[in-house]
Amino acid sequence: MITKEAVPAAPAPAHAAPVPPRPARKRHRAWDEAPRWQIYLPLGIYLLFTLIPFYWILLFALRPAGSTSLVPWPMTFEHFEKVWTDRSFGTFFYNSVLVGVATLIMTTLVALAGGYALARFDFRIKRAFMLALLCSQFVPGALLLVPLFEIFAELQMINSLGSVIIAETVFQLPLSMILISNFIKNVPYSLEEAAWVDGCNRMRAFRVVVLPLLRPGLIAVGSFAFVHSWNHFLFALMFLNNQEKQTIPVGLNTLMSADSVDLGALAAGGIIAAVPVVVVFAFIQKWLITGFSAGAVKG
Repeated sequence: MITKEAVPAAPAPAHAAPVPPRPARKRHRAWDEAPRWQIYLPLGIYLLFTLIPFYWILLFALRPAGSTSLVPWPMTFEHFEKVWTDRSFGTFFYNSVLVGVATLIMTTLVALAGGYALARFDFRIKRAFMLALLCSQFVPGALLLVPLFEIFAELQMINSLGSVIIAETVFQLPLSMILISNFIKNVPYSLEEAAWVDGCNRMRAFRVVVLPLLRPGLIAVGSFAFVHSWNHFLFALMFLNNQEKQTIPVGLNTLMSADSVDLGALAAGGIIAAVPVVVVFAFIQKWLITGFSAGAVKG
């Protein structure tokens, strides 16, 4: 009978000496990463200088007339009632909304058609036309007052909101057309060609394929057209003589006289003028940022 010899067990390995822990490396800050205080301190200073004027306006608008308190208490709305009823700010507000919305629609439609032509078609004077659009941005609006006034006088459009709408649209079109053309260039041309192969004509392909992709750009262009027409003072002052046709910027000017200024009414009118713009930008902020960055990176 064959028996297996016992194999001697291997000697147990000696315990290894414990490895000392490595000293923790200091995390070096990247070159493009600034300390937080370097970010928050300038932002805090900027926010302070931005909010103090707004608080000052609210203070004059909400505290009683003749009060010198730095806190609007007791709070009153007499200044708002005064400018809305006695100073016809309700009519001014309606006129400004009408001018702003009409300018937004006309500017967006015309800029959309012109921008598509600049982005998709080639013609001889294309570069000269683009150069003319860019050069027109260096012309201040005050230089357009005299020729526009003569044109509207011949057309019997003085003291009509239509004259202000047309003037604002003409003033906004060059930059809006350039921006829209850049947005359309970022849409691949192959998408339209695929729609043509599927049986769509050019108009239907543009409406179904291109137009939905231009939503951020259209919102950005339309919002700037609305805000500019809402705040513009010269065209409304020159072309509108009747008080029932005036807009909010002209209405604010009527609150100031050579002898005295009603600070409470002026502050209330300023808040009424600022609230629609703040509300519009609060709702379209997401689309506005997307529209700004749409032309930065070409996909």
